Amino acid sequence: MITGMQIRGARAMTGMSIDELAAASGLTPEAIEALEDGDGMGEPGAFLAAKHALEAAGVIFIASGNQDEGGPGVRLRARTSSDDGIRPENLNATNDD
Repeated sequence: MITGMQIRGARAMTGMSIDELAAASGLTPEAIEALEDGDGMGEPGAFLAAKHALEAAGVIFIASGNQDEGGPGVRLRARTSSDDGIRPENLNATNDD
């Protein structure tokens, strides 16, 4: 089970606002705040919805004891070369958004 602190940390790492995570997960902003504050313990479906939305944004949740016997945590998925975007020397009017 993930924690509210992991949700808050993952949201910060991805740069998502509470409103953006709420929209991505199908939850209300108040539900996200409750999860982050630890008040959503009776809502396992809410934790799961937030977890899936954050994983889709590139977050990996780490269970307690998995990394150097530390506590639960989060990290960003490793980027692949296809995630690098357009290199500066390849920028031109055709790929200008």
